[in-house]
Amino acid sequence: MLGSDGTGDEEPLFRPYAVTGGRSEPRYHMAMETLVSSSFIMEEELALLTPEQDAIIRLCRSFRSVAEISALLRVPLGVARVLVADMADEGLVRLHQPRLEQGQPDLNMLERVLSGLRRL
Repeated sequence: MLGSDGTGDEEPLFRPYAVTGGRSEPRYHMAMETLVSSSFIMEEELALLTPEQDAIIRLCRSFRSVAEISALLRVPLGVARVLVADMADEGLVRLHQPRLEQGQPDLNMLERVLSGLRRL
């Protein structure tokens, strides 16, 4: 999906929003820390996937956040959200939304973020 223009810089061969049909918002709210995992897909079904869907399926064999998917695919976060939401509607991936109880932050997630920041 990425090509070289001769200077060594890689640029997308397509406009990111072309893969979403021009949509920049998913059908429902999805936090960037939402975890995504691949559903079991038969080999013959893999041939029917778009290159973006195939890449997301492969990335999400282990849990990945929507933000990670966006970064690894080098697409804007909005595009990743739309692609993942569409795939969840089709049953290709499972979403694991953070459960915030009455507006209280998830302390486990905050501790993981703090630990990651300390390692920087």
